[in-house]
Amino acid sequence: MKYKLFGTTGLYASEIILGTSMFGTRKGYGANTEDARQILTAYTDAGGNIIDIADTYQLGEAEEVVGKFIEHQRSNFIICTKYTRSSEANPAISNSGNHRKAMRQAIESSLKRLKTDYIDIYMPHFDDGVTPSDEIVRGLEDLVNAGKVLYTGLANFPAWKASAIASSTHLTAIQLEYNLLQRTADRELLPMAAQFGLGTMLYSPLAGGLLTGKYRKGETGRINLNQASAYQEDETTKTIIDQLFIIAAELQVEPGQVALAWVLSKGNFPIVGARTIHHINDSIKAASIQLSPAHLIQLDQLSVVSLGYPHDLLATVQSRP
Repeated sequence: MKYKLFGTTGLYASEIILGTSMFGTRKGYGANTEDARQILTAYTDAGGNIIDIADTYQLGEAEEVVGKFIEHQRSNFIICTKYTRSSEANPAISNSGNHRKAMRQAIESSLKRLKTDYIDIYMPHFDDGVTPSDEIVRGLEDLVNAGKVLYTGLANFPAWKASAIASSTHLTAIQLEYNLLQRTADRELLPMAAQFGLGTMLYSPLAGGLLTGKYRKGETGRINLNQASAYQEDETTKTIIDQLFIIAAELQVEPGQVALAWVLSKGNFPIVGARTIHHINDSIKAASIQLSPAHLIQLDQLSVVSLGYPHDLLATVQSRP
């Protein structure tokens, strides 16, 4: 696996991030402890060194699993974890959100579960819509000053608010959803991240497994277990998946590997979730796939989204001599 500098830091991170939302079974669906350990081992054996977690993943069990795995090799890993939703199934109203009280409680609990005294990258998991940006900024800065956090970031924030926060403090990272079926981040979030030099972590690169084509075979996964999933196979999606199968047959690889290789071609850091050893092995192989310029153009054109106003207007105005 290749390594790249993370954002504008001097920190080298593996090009694929391991996502751990499926580590544990407290929510009823996920990888048991032994399977999760095998996934972690396969990932690190391939050279992976950055692990993404959140306190809410499997109600804290994901952090516990990772904590046991890294306990005697902590310095070898870049650990990113997130707070906002809490690790409790039904948290009290004062125990969730992005305010300083929730932040303090969350970081202390995450440190214990991860068996460490610092977090490499720490960020709110979502914009809660109520906590003032200044409160988030000061809270994160306090954690950095206390030595409990090295770098800070944001996940699932609108671009205008992320930009305001990045102008007020030194952010390092941003997490957002991005794949062949979800490219709306092209409008504001990705240009904003580039402007501030943020390490950009892209989750759901396989669209909940839809881009692997497995649901066409009747297999079970997060999409057909979660009726609220935004991913469904409509006409546009069908065309994209059909093209993935065509390219995969040409390269003698899997459709999902082609989809991940396309995300990797964008130069950011995809977060690859895994529930089985097969999942992580498939994803690691994608790092060695070289899509041709023609392949990239085909997939870009099939998945492109309208940038909307004012971008469409500016494209006409700014193109004039």
